[in-house]
Amino acid sequence: MKKIGFTLFIVSVLLMSCNSEKKSATLKEEPVYEANWDSLAKYEETAEWFKDAKFGIYAHWGVLSVPSYANDWYPRNMHIVGSNEYKYHVKTYGEPKEFGYHDFVPMFKAEKFNAEQWASLFKKAGAKFGGIVAEHHDGWSNWKSSINPWNSFEKGPHKDIVGQLAKAIKAQDMKFVTSFHKARNLQLFQKDSTKWLDDTSYFPYNPEMPTSSEDSEISIMYGNISPEKFYQNWFGELKEVIDSYSPDLIYFDSKLTKIPDTYKKEFTAYYFNNSVKENKQVVITHKEGELPKSVSIEDFEKGRMNKKTEEFWLTDETVSVGSWSYTNTLGLKSANEIIDLLADIVSKNGALMLNVSPKPDGEIPVDQQEVLLQIGAWLAVNGEAIYGTRTWEIFGEGPTKQEKSGMFLDKLTYTAKDIRYTKKGNTVYAIVLGWPGESAKVDLTSFTKEELGSLKIQSLSILGTDSKIDYNWDDSGLHIITPNKKVDDRAFVIKIEMK
Repeated sequence: MKKIGFTLFIVSVLLMSCNSEKKSATLKEEPVYEANWDSLAKYEETAEWFKDAKFGIYAHWGVLSVPSYANDWYPRNMHIVGSNEYKYHVKTYGEPKEFGYHDFVPMFKAEKFNAEQWASLFKKAGAKFGGIVAEHHDGWSNWKSSINPWNSFEKGPHKDIVGQLAKAIKAQDMKFVTSFHKARNLQLFQKDSTKWLDDTSYFPYNPEMPTSSEDSEISIMYGNISPEKFYQNWFGELKEVIDSYSPDLIYFDSKLTKIPDTYKKEFTAYYFNNSVKENKQVVITHKEGELPKSVSIEDFEKGRMNKKTEEFWLTDETVSVGSWSYTNTLGLKSANEIIDLLADIVSKNGALMLNVSPKPDGEIPVDQQEVLLQIGAWLAVNGEAIYGTRTWEIFGEGPTKQEKSGMFLDKLTYTAKDIRYTKKGNTVYAIVLGWPGESAKVDLTSFTKEELGSLKIQSLSILGTDSKIDYNWDDSGLHIITPNKKVDDRAFVIKIEMK
């Protein structure tokens, strides 16, 4: 009897153990974050890696690059009778009703696309994160999708572009970014002819053009499907990219207001819970308050803040002038302009994501590459004043003023009298946005003894030179004499170690 009793005891213990393990496994599989803003707000919206990274690069590239005319809104404007794009399209390809935007797809071959070369270039440029527009307003997906038939694996180049870039960028020890601009694609005004040209919907509805097609496949590209089906596709595509490529940052363009909160909350919960499974921090960005700041950070397209902020934020800007995607008439920003912009953004608690515009064949134009490499050369010397830094007591000083915060701001030209500050521990970096000349005086008027209290200067140097730097520190600020040999034609950095 004792043996039987003991055997039953062992069996019951084993059963309890199995049940306990099953319960434990079930608990582990339960989502950490629920699909409501209160629960999602518990996630740290600004990852430490992002605060440290400061600088990234991505690309606008896809079928929209094929026409190489006007700008990245060619796919829309070619359908507006009388527009320059319409006239060009008719002259070059024929009437849109005969040669629609979807007819460009076979012409997008990406024959020179090399993900490893892109990733290597981004790395040499000093980027800490990199990626691509996964889907623009035009309804084209740059990945192997089972939801959107208009994707780069099934059509066009027959390549998993996002997949190849994810692998190459992560291999370079950079974080991976995907941007989504799909929300604007949904057509809303099919039954209201007075709003057919309203750009809330990217493609203008026109009964005489493919934008009004009800074909089961063509209608998906032009967003001429039911809103509910569109919302399901929007969420489904995001899940595909998260599951297949595990991006560290997902960037959203504007018009997220078109997506119901239910779907936005479901997406955010899915992304956050996936990051917990993968034991990493992820970041979501939004524009103009279209997602709560408790779960995402704000992006300023071609703009930025005009003051130092507590909240971390992002600027997205393009190396080109005239279009985000490639055209035959693209202008180009100088490395100097972008370096000054980066310093200004970082000093105010932001990060910069710089866009490049590859040709339709996948080659990044040589002039864009040269600018990126110049930025990388500057960061190789001065990166310690950017990466891993935090804001100082003030963001900067100087005569050049940015009057307002926001998007689409006018260009500012900085001078050697404009200074931007960052810090790392007890070290303060003064980034001087121009070379004042050899043996010239630089005044840091914000760096007064009164401002710094009991702190003292332990050492002072200029990055990129071994020259001894003469300086004087008094009640009016810190006064430095530059070396008798030029350090850089662009910005240079004064490193001040305090104790």
